[in-house]
Amino acid sequence: MIFDIEKKYVHISDAGQGLDKSKETLVFLHGSGLSHIVWSLVEQFFSSKNFNVLSIDLPGHGNSEGPCLDSIEKITDWLEKVFIQLNLNNLTIIAHSQGCLEALEYSYKFKDRLKKIVFIGGSYRMPVNKDLIDLASNGDSDAVKLMMKWGYEGPKKFIGGNPIERIIQSPRDISEILAIDLIACNNYTNGSEAAKVITCPVMFIFGKLDKMVNIEAGKKFASLVQNSKTHIIEGCGHMIMIEKAFEMREKVLEFLKK
Repeated sequence: MIFDIEKKYVHISDAGQGLDKSKETLVFLHGSGLSHIVWSLVEQFFSSKNFNVLSIDLPGHGNSEGPCLDSIEKITDWLEKVFIQLNLNNLTIIAHSQGCLEALEYSYKFKDRLKKIVFIGGSYRMPVNKDLIDLASNGDSDAVKLMMKWGYEGPKKFIGGNPIERIIQSPRDISEILAIDLIACNNYTNGSEAAKVITCPVMFIFGKLDKMVNIEAGKKFASLVQNSKTHIIEGCGHMIMIEKAFEMREKVLEFLKK
């Protein structure tokens, strides 16, 4: 699905099914420097369960026109423009990592459009290591290597190559996309307040071996949201929807059906 927002084209993967107004809509938000590709093991599954599936490429990411937006707040306002244009209401946001900050801020500003939220490998505050920001700002490929080192449970191999390396391929991708995202995460400060006022049903999913958002930080995040549910996946790092896609999507489906 491709359309324009403020004269810039936006790409959203819809599992080839388009939008059916009779179905509930799931919106997937990717993490820093990434794109809709990270949801490839999830899209068809939920589409087959009679949901609309929309995996959004943020501005400057994947197939969406740039430039990137440099703050969580700006991304949130842009998402609202997307949802208005598509006439989406009563939607569920399923977000990973940086996307969790966007979902948090979105729920703070535009809660009436939301039905449920699923936070995957996220926290209400995501400070970024200064060395990683510096490497990314300089377009250094070591920034990607650090993300892979911190992001996965062990030296895993992936069919078709590591998805992070497949998406972030050049110094320009690193300096003009990843670095901007990391700085946006580092600068976001409204998460604690936003988490405390969420009113819709919420589920948290964490990887027990996540080095980017450790379990203690995750539990603290979950404790801020009243009546939320938490599921911890054993033997899993930060890239939950790739490392443990089958378990993750079954748990999300259980939550959506309640």
